Amino acid sequence: MVADGLRVLASPFVAPAAGGVAIRARLKDLGPNDEAVLREVGLHLGSLASGDLKARCAAGVGHDAPAWTVRKRALTPLSSSRWAGAITKASHDQWALSRRGLAAHIASLEAGIAMLRQRLVKPLGSKGTKRTPGGYRSRREWHAKSRRLAILEQRHAQAVADWEAGRVHVVRGGRQLANTRHHLAAAGLDEPAWRRRWEAARMFLAADGETGKQGGNETIRITPSGELTIKLPAPLAHLANAPHGRYRLPDTVAFAHRGEEWGDRAFADRAIAYRIHHDPVRGRWYVTACWQRTQPSALTVEAALAGQGGVIGVDTNDDHYAAWRLDAHGNPVGEPRRFFYDLTGTTQHRDAQIRHATSRLLHWAKACGAAAIAIEDLDFTNAKTRERHGRKKRFRRLISRFPTTKLAARLASMATEQHITVIAVDPAYTSKWGAQHWQKPMCTPTRKTTRHDAASIVIGRRAQGHGARRRTAPPPHHQSDGVGHRTAQAAPHGLRREGTRPPRTGPPPRVVSPPGTRMRQPSSPKTVRDERSDREWIHAPLPLTV
Repeated sequence: MVADGLRVLASPFVAPAAGGVAIRARLKDLGPNDEAVLREVGLHLGSLASGDLKARCAAGVGHDAPAWTVRKRALTPLSSSRWAGAITKASHDQWALSRRGLAAHIASLEAGIAMLRQRLVKPLGSKGTKRTPGGYRSRREWHAKSRRLAILEQRHAQAVADWEAGRVHVVRGGRQLANTRHHLAAAGLDEPAWRRRWEAARMFLAADGETGKQGGNETIRITPSGELTIKLPAPLAHLANAPHGRYRLPDTVAFAHRGEEWGDRAFADRAIAYRIHHDPVRGRWYVTACWQRTQPSALTVEAALAGQGGVIGVDTNDDHYAAWRLDAHGNPVGEPRRFFYDLTGTTQHRDAQIRHATSRLLHWAKACGAAAIAIEDLDFTNAKTRERHGRKKRFRRLISRFPTTKLAARLASMATEQHITVIAVDPAYTSKWGAQHWQKPMCTPTRKTTRHDAASIVIGRRAQGHGARRRTAPPPHHQSDGVGHRTAQAAPHGLRREGTRPPRTGPPPRVVSPPGTRMRQPSSPKTVRDERSDREWIHAPLPLTV
């Protein structure tokens, strides 16, 4: 699809299924001694992880396999070989994550600098076009933006210097929690409460899985029956209450979600990674189990749409999913649906809202028999800079808090469990063409079609390979419905798409009376009064003819 002034649309593709699984269970019936042991082990390994992360960051881009070996050997006498491997791997992953974040920060600064330079060289008050911004409206605004350009250039130079030197800025426990220490009154905390959160965030009780070992993990082991034991570090071996320097917790672990899948892996001694963490606010301990699934073979879009269930087009918005079901020929079927969520509040609240809305969407898709869901491949990375949209603060706030990656990842992960395929399409012009071609025709006296509902039709049709434009109505006397309205799109290969309707199997139509006669004869009353009672009414049968 190429038009003058429009960019080329990317082909739809099947979103990859989620490859990882993570489940969580609470550690119950822990005594004071058990919690003390877990806290002491976590703080000891956390201090080792902090020192190792410092060494990894100091090495920068010059780090290699021999340097990794040196770090691991230095940690082994203070913990164990497996604990040292888990700590060094976690440090390397944290450095790599910070490195990717620095690259994204540099790209954002470059986009802002380019936009400022482009607008500063234009005359004041010059009008812009649809794709090219104009100049600033006043001398005062021009001066403020020139100062901001100097600030961004300074930040960019510093970020580039950090990138070339391999320098990253990492805070174990979180930078936000570290800054909260200086604003305890505003956060509603005292120093002991903050200290408990800080220590819990800096604990290290995580172990990678090992295939072939008992229970899939030799360091933190959970048997299929739920017994949890931990391999203690060498300096804390005197705390062991089980053979081979291990500590056994009193209660058994039970995973309510995907417990059967976890049990099969644990019984087959397949790799399972575990992480034990503490929630100081609730005073609870949790264990999280993670493993990798075998990725299925790649599925094509044609194979995903091979069934007759059609596809559900989904337009993702700031506060709801707008969905509409389309049949195999790209025609909207039934009524549009909206699944609302609230993206304000804490991270846990937002994640729960996304899960609930996605669950309702998938349940509806399952009930409709649809085998695929089409969504937009949204990415606002290059559009989140404040220099791109100027005074449009509301729009900038919208795209900044819009969790496009989280929504897509959550939908793909949950759809895999329901055996529903997710197809990603190019998001260009979906709202514009939906409003142009579908919003008004899909309105009825009892249904008001929104712009988002119309966009969901375009998204579903794009996944099926159809165009956004509706078919032009043929001449009235060439329509199969006589002089009627039929503009729904049918596939070119659809049989009898222009054929006449099949013969009517019901009773023959009513004969029209000649002009000047009554169109309808008076009928007998549908109810008659029973003479035997003044209070009872008996319904008489309807007349067979009129």
